[in-house]
Amino acid sequence: MARILIIDDAKFMRVTLSTILKKAGHEIVGEGEDGKEAVDLFENLNPDLVMMDITMPEMSGLEAVREIKRENPNAKVIMCSAMGQQKVVVESIEAGAKDFIIKPFDEGRVLEAVNRVLS
Repeated sequence: MARILIIDDAKFMRVTLSTILKKAGHEIVGEGEDGKEAVDLFENLNPDLVMMDITMPEMSGLEAVREIKRENPNAKVIMCSAMGQQKVVVESIEAGAKDFIIKPFDEGRVLEAVNRVLS
């Protein structure tokens, strides 16, 4: 069981992810709506894993993952996006993300990514 932080500007997406993860026995320690919140919550909650959207107001998921990795190089982040373009995937991984999930979420794919990143 992992302590997971979910960051997405769409409440519906946070709820969907939260449901999938809780069903698998994980604990959702916090939720946020943009990259700035992601950085603050990460520092305060110290989760095992962050599930983060890429496109958000205020600060993008890419900027947030770079910031989080600067503070904590061991941070585990999985990026989520409706856009599965190669360029975005590559940028996410270069920024320090461990994996990339495309929306709409496929339960099996989400859990597979989470388990792989946490193991």
